[in-house]
Amino acid sequence: MPSREAHKVTRRWPVISAAVAVALAAALGALIAFGVGNAALEPDNEWLEDLAEQRTIWLDAPALLLDWLGGGIVGIYVIPIGTVVVLCLLRRFWAALYYALAALISVGVVQLLKGTFDRPRPEEMMVLSDAGSFPSGHVANAATIAVTLGIILSRTWVWIAGVIYTILMLLSRTYLGVHWLTDTIGGMLIGAGVAIIVWAPFAVRLERERQRRRAEAASKLAAH
Repeated sequence: MPSREAHKVTRRWPVISAAVAVALAAALGALIAFGVGNAALEPDNEWLEDLAEQRTIWLDAPALLLDWLGGGIVGIYVIPIGTVVVLCLLRRFWAALYYALAALISVGVVQLLKGTFDRPRPEEMMVLSDAGSFPSGHVANAATIAVTLGIILSRTWVWIAGVIYTILMLLSRTYLGVHWLTDTIGGMLIGAGVAIIVWAPFAVRLERERQRRRAEAASKLAAH
């Protein structure tokens, strides 16, 4: 029988909150695209100008590293597939399925909105990027990873590391001039929201799997 805690995690408020987050991201994109003709908002311009003034070779390197980690072959294939493989090796099969679905759906929602709004990117980009500025795929990916691994591993340090990673990704995308600030906010809302929405139907199974792993670890410890 699942624990009382497992039942609690299936309550509606997390999913409603996540759905609102995704809806807010879509509404923000629609406001920018159809309300102001995809023009940069005042906060977008101010943020980009402030970061451009801070550009140095010492900050270029970590920003470019995050660009490499969050996209391309590494971000789209290596990290997700590697995470799924590791979870399967740990016999966290439900966790692997949950992570894989959340990552795929997050990418799908991002690409759908990019194609729908077709927002131009800033003009002075430090790296090459594809078309469609809103929302940021790198930030959405980072937020999805942060939330899914936070739920799967259920450790405070994992949540803290995930939040830091997402914020650094947000900063790097705007520092490199490939996204407006509002693009990264939209990406963060989508990545986190999708991860929580996808989590809901897996909640009880993930909790059972987590309890089983803890019981097995405790049994091995007692045997030694």
